[in-house]
Amino acid sequence: MKNVRRGKLRRLSVAPMMDRTDRHHRVMIRLMTKETLLYTEMVNTGAILHGDPDRHLRHSEMELPLALQLGGDNPNDLAKCASIAQERGFTEVNLNVGCPSDRVKKGCFGASMMTRPDDVAACVAKMRSACDLPVTVKHRTGVDDQDSWELLTKFVETVLSAGCDRLSVHARKAWLTGLSPKENRNIPPLQYDWVYRLKSEYPEVHFEINGGIKSLGEAKSHLAKVDAVMIGRAAWDNPWLFSNADQEIFGVERPPIQRDQVVKQMAEHAERELSANNIRHLGPIARPLMNLYLGIPGSKVWKQILSTEAFRSGATPELFLGAMPKP
Repeated sequence: MKNVRRGKLRRLSVAPMMDRTDRHHRVMIRLMTKETLLYTEMVNTGAILHGDPDRHLRHSEMELPLALQLGGDNPNDLAKCASIAQERGFTEVNLNVGCPSDRVKKGCFGASMMTRPDDVAACVAKMRSACDLPVTVKHRTGVDDQDSWELLTKFVETVLSAGCDRLSVHARKAWLTGLSPKENRNIPPLQYDWVYRLKSEYPEVHFEINGGIKSLGEAKSHLAKVDAVMIGRAAWDNPWLFSNADQEIFGVERPPIQRDQVVKQMAEHAERELSANNIRHLGPIARPLMNLYLGIPGSKVWKQILSTEAFRSGATPELFLGAMPKP
């Protein structure tokens, strides 16, 4: 295995999620946890090299540590994007080898690349040669009927030989035919024991586990067996769970933050975004805020107001402040 450049090990991360982990969601999560590693949505290399890179790569320093997740299978294109990631100040660059969507499958990247470990290794090696950032890979335990332990270990060993700095394992296999992307997040059974076994058989490698993890308590139980935990949908469905992450996962004491403080700072963020003409209405910022009060009296009204009023032209950030549930 080539020399690694892992940087600081982040024991907790928010999974990259399409239509979820945009700038506004990241800003909200960062208000609650300073230590958790955040990810962009997956960005196709073509969108960076031939599209509008600012749209996909824009982020603020407060979002760091932040990983750029790339989708693609062309080593040269991925290398160019890795170099751009370093120039743009990202913390690491991650290659998606786990997404089963039709759009990704047609592009011959994402989860389909698990059947081509040598190609993944070539991409990782080229990315490492183009930047000084940690280069990591997010993958599944298998694809379709190619889901044996032997094939998984072959994939892992091949990718590690190229210098991959961390493997983030979604502990389910992917079905490229017959299941939708949403079904692929729930129907294939979880295989946590396979990720634990990978860590046991390759103890010098940093493994991160992902899939179905919904609380910090669950995260801590996984951390007894692997190096890091990645939380996905729960970061959208119940973002407040990250309010204690720095204390519970990283052992860092910080003054506790309250939900209303998050809302007030997100209102300030909205004001800046509107002033810069980055958004046309409050909707993009309201979306990640909708579940902030999950389980709190008044949360239903809060969500109703945000889901209707925030998307109307002319709504001001004061809307958030007025909609907050009363103590």
